[in-house]
Amino acid sequence: MTQTDSLDQFLDSQSPRIHRSDRKLVKMVREAYPIGVPALIMKSSTDRLGESAGYEFHLGTPDELLRRLASWLLTGAGPDQRHLLGLVGRLWERHGREDVALAALLLANLDHASLGSDPWQVLASSTRGAEPAEALLLSIEELIRAGREIPSDEVVIRWCKNRPVDGHLAILVVHAGSVKGISPSEGVFDALTTVEIPTEDSLLGRIMERMRESRA
Repeated sequence: MTQTDSLDQFLDSQSPRIHRSDRKLVKMVREAYPIGVPALIMKSSTDRLGESAGYEFHLGTPDELLRRLASWLLTGAGPDQRHLLGLVGRLWERHGREDVALAALLLANLDHASLGSDPWQVLASSTRGAEPAEALLLSIEELIRAGREIPSDEVVIRWCKNRPVDGHLAILVVHAGSVKGISPSEGVFDALTTVEIPTEDSLLGRIMERMRESRA
């Protein structure tokens, strides 16, 4: 039986009523993560946890299985996705690496127009006081891949004035936009230069250095 077959079998065994409760869904997906993951990968989870810079766990679930799980959740929810929006918040709160990756997939593909939500605001409000850059990038990349527009200058500048993690989110969002040819305005760039970057975070430091060089 393949990894995909094992996951499908598990998902098929779930009651349709589970889609009515984000509390039950968050427990169910935690059970789903290890399904089909090779034993050697699971065995090294303790080492990866030490390297994960803030994740509560890292099981090594392949991206393919996480995407399949996200697709099942979106299909099962039907037109009422309120519980999936709640699930995004619960996943960030629990904060396993798989949780953050699954939340990114869901956030990018929810029908925010019908929910009356803004994906970037949901992302910003879901983050903790400190986040690994990779955790933020998972959501940023999925949102852009799904065709979501980059936040406005006003939103980005406001992030720069809020918590350090919001400023880091601003830097990564502007960088992602510049990769797609969207250059930051002078006001946005000035705001980014005020964001405090941890000395140990080489990724954010490199990104800011490149942006400075591009404007020199």
